[in-house]
Amino acid sequence: MASLENTNGVMKALLVTAALFVVLAGVKTATNILVPFLLSTFIAIICNPLVTNAQKYKVPKGIAVLLVILMFVIIVLSLAGLVGKSLTELSALMPVYRAQLTVQLAWVIEKLASYNIILSSELITEYVDPAAAMGLAADMLSGLGNVMANLFLIIITVVFMLSEASSMPKKLHLAFDDPQMRMRQIDRFLSSVNNYLAIKTLVSIATGACVSIMLWAFGLDFPLLWGVLAFLLNYIPNIGSIIAAVPAMSLAVLQLGAPEAGFIGLGYLVINTVMGNAVEPRFLGRGLGLSTLVVFLSLIFWGWLLGTVGMLLSVPLTMIIKIALETSKEGRWLAVMLSGENLSEYSSEEMVEKTKTV
Repeated sequence: MASLENTNGVMKALLVTAALFVVLAGVKTATNILVPFLLSTFIAIICNPLVTNAQKYKVPKGIAVLLVILMFVIIVLSLAGLVGKSLTELSALMPVYRAQLTVQLAWVIEKLASYNIILSSELITEYVDPAAAMGLAADMLSGLGNVMANLFLIIITVVFMLSEASSMPKKLHLAFDDPQMRMRQIDRFLSSVNNYLAIKTLVSIATGACVSIMLWAFGLDFPLLWGVLAFLLNYIPNIGSIIAAVPAMSLAVLQLGAPEAGFIGLGYLVINTVMGNAVEPRFLGRGLGLSTLVVFLSLIFWGWLLGTVGMLLSVPLTMIIKIALETSKEGRWLAVMLSGENLSEYSSEEMVEKTKTV
C-alpha cells in the first residue's frame, strides 16, 4: 500500500513537471504576443487608481479613462523622444569615450610598470571597458523601445482593461463554485497587486528623478537617460540599483574622473538606501519582500523567458505569483520559501488562524 502511494506521488510529480515544461515552452513561443499583453496589464493596474480617484470627483468613467490614457501617451512619447535623442548622442560619442579610456589606461599601465607589472593596453581594454557597460544599458533601453513600437496596440488594450476593471472582481467571484469562500482571497490578491505596483511605481519615479537631478548637478552627460534607467531598474530590488549605477559611474570615470565617480556612487547609495529602506517599507511594508536569491534567479528566469521586458518586470511578476500563493493553503509553503528574512507576517497570520481554530 505504501509503495503504491509512493508510486502515485512520483507519477504526480512527473506529470506536474511535464505540464510545467509544456507551459513554459508555449510561453516562450508566444513571447511576441505575451510581452505587449503583460505591459498592457501592468500599465492598466498602475493607471486604474487614477481612474478610480477621478470617478470619486464625479468625472464620467469614459472621460476619466481618456484623460489618463492621454496623460500616459504624452509622458511616454516625451520620454521616448528625449531618451532616443540621448541614445543617439551616446552612440556618436562612444569613440570619444573609448579614446579617453585609452588615455587613462596609459597612466595606469605606466604606474603598474613602475612596480614591474607589465600589461598591454589591449589586454586591459578587453577586460576593463566602461564603454561596454554604457552600451549594455543602451541596448536594454533600445530593446524596451522595440517593444513599445506596438504602442497603439498596448494603448487600445489598456483602454479596454480600464473600462472593465471595475467589473473584474465580480467576474472572478462568480467564476468559482463557492464565491463567498473565495471572496476574501480574491479581494486580498487584487488589492495587494494594485498597492504593490502603484506604490512601487511612485517610488521608482522618485528614484529616477533624484538620480537625474544628482547627475545633472555633477555635470554628467545624459542625466535623463540614467534617470530613466534608474526608474526602470528600481522595480528590481537589491540588485537593480547596482545595475543602474554601473553605466553612469563608468561614464563618470571617463568624463569627470575617479573622485567624482566615487561621489556619484555615494549619491546612488544614499538615494537607494533612503528609498529602499525608509520610504518604500513605510508604504509597502516588509511582508511583501522577496529573498535576494529569488530576486536574482527571477531576473535570470524572466529575462530568458520574455527578454528585456521580462527582466524589468521580473520582480513584479514574481511578486504577483507570491501573492497568489499566499492566498491558498496549498501554495503557502512556497510563498514562505520565496520570502525574505522577515517572516513576522506569516507567523502572526498563522497565530491568528490557530486562534480562530481554537
